[in-house]
Amino acid sequence: MITNIQGTFTLHNGVQMPYLGLGVYLSEEGKEVEQAVHWALETGYRNIDTASFYGNEAGVGRAVRHSGLPREEVFVTSKVWNSDQGYDTTLQAFERSMALLGLDVMDLYLVHWPVAGKYKDTWRALETLYEQGKVRAIGISNFLRHQLEDLLEGARIRPMVNQMEFHPYLVQQDLLDFCKSQQIQYQAWSPLMQGNVFQLPELKRIAGTYGKSIAQLVLRWNLQKGVATIPKSSKETRIRSNADLFDFEISQGDMAAIDALDRHQRFGPDPDIFDF
Repeated sequence: MITNIQGTFTLHNGVQMPYLGLGVYLSEEGKEVEQAVHWALETGYRNIDTASFYGNEAGVGRAVRHSGLPREEVFVTSKVWNSDQGYDTTLQAFERSMALLGLDVMDLYLVHWPVAGKYKDTWRALETLYEQGKVRAIGISNFLRHQLEDLLEGARIRPMVNQMEFHPYLVQQDLLDFCKSQQIQYQAWSPLMQGNVFQLPELKRIAGTYGKSIAQLVLRWNLQKGVATIPKSSKETRIRSNADLFDFEISQGDMAAIDALDRHQRFGPDPDIFDF
């Protein structure tokens, strides 16, 4: 049941991952990202998503450590960047991330993009980190079905998460269903289409029937589809508003109407042709 801000989805290894998180892409290292994480944790978020590529792991770590919350209550994700992929280089990149974050254990570590010729060795490194107990869960990001199937062929451990661009214009229901069949938790990045959801009259109409904003409607749609979500913001009002999702439920008809907006349209890079 999607009933409260600190609710979780259970990963296939039993780890509880909070289904609502804060993304910090483009939040500047230092005061900006630290304030954003502070506001999020104060509001009740318990999932913070960063990456080495974002350049703000140190600020995220400081905010988590200074929050006053027990470490086990905050779920922290980071990712290995493309230029660091490969077995040994991934292990080194992980240690750099941990030093910046100032944490003893990472909650979730992801392969940021499926770099051809490297992602299998990168995955082996993540399996090693998981088996050593340095990370509680491991996963992937931006893997389409054919890349995921290729990875699974030789993997000792199935990914626990696949973090994908996901929003009303890019549902990828086939990939979502495949991940569910493999017990791989789907997680949305760019759930608000880089702000473009606010231009859709269909969403404005549906949101109005619930007395909610378009952002709240779309984030609730994510959760009701079983998709964890990490809207990014560095603005206090937006961070707090994005969490006001737990006093309404979208009807099946309206869920289907939002699904029907799918145009297979990306606002971020295409994993098949991204220039790595």
